[in-house]
Amino acid sequence: MSSSSLLFYRTQRLPLFLIIRSNSTASTTSRVQSTTKWKRLTYQIGGSLVAVGTLGYCWARSQALLASSDKAHPAQIPWTFNGPFSSLDHAAIRRGFEVYKQVCAACHSMKFLQYRHLVGVCYTEDDAKKEAADNLIEDGPDDDGLMFTRPGKLTDHVPPPYKNDKAAKAANNGALPPDLSLISLGRGDGPNYIFSLLTGYQDPPAGVKGEENLHYNPYFGGGWIAMAKQLYDDQIEYTDGTKATETQLAADVVSFLKWSAEREHDDRKKMAVKGMNYIV
Repeated sequence: MSSSSLLFYRTQRLPLFLIIRSNSTASTTSRVQSTTKWKRLTYQIGGSLVAVGTLGYCWARSQALLASSDKAHPAQIPWTFNGPFSSLDHAAIRRGFEVYKQVCAACHSMKFLQYRHLVGVCYTEDDAKKEAADNLIEDGPDDDGLMFTRPGKLTDHVPPPYKNDKAAKAANNGALPPDLSLISLGRGDGPNYIFSLLTGYQDPPAGVKGEENLHYNPYFGGGWIAMAKQLYDDQIEYTDGTKATETQLAADVVSFLKWSAEREHDDRKKMAVKGMNYIV
């Protein structure tokens, strides 16, 4: 018996078996807590391994499906954001938004993107407000029941090029240009597919003819696509002075579309690092 326990016994005059039972209970509680901690750690590690294995299987399955399709396999680009601890290139996101505004926005909408989303990513708040104000947004009705236009605000969505799908089809020979907000996630091997598609236009093989108003691109299913080639060298002037080659334009718009589909990308990776530190 420890001296502290003996002193407690003498001063409180408790039965000796209660003191022994108290010490035994404390020891048992400590062992249970230790066991629970290790079980929780085991479950966390096991869950992480299952998640990694599932992602690996899904990736392998998607690659197998791509390989068996009737279109060319997209080029595998070593994107800087592919690493487990790599963030998106925010300068590229800004340039990609410039490409979208000056090229893609003529036909494609970004219905899930608001100007406020650009703040702290590729624009300051004041710059984002200016970007929004450059657009006239339909609002209303006013007190007379009429719709009116006003300069855009941070809370506004990026305005679509057409009022509705029928207007979009009428302007594009019956084809409906897809919304680009989530296109990076909506296509297999998203970034690589988009880059390859944008830079992959070429003359069709000898003897191969497509339908009228279609353009040959081996990266598109069936090889023929309604969208004509969109990117050319020096097509726009970047505000940061970057040379606007075709591949640069394509790579930057890919970074922008990657971000628009996964705006939580950088925060998600930060949380993963914190979670790993917790497990270790």
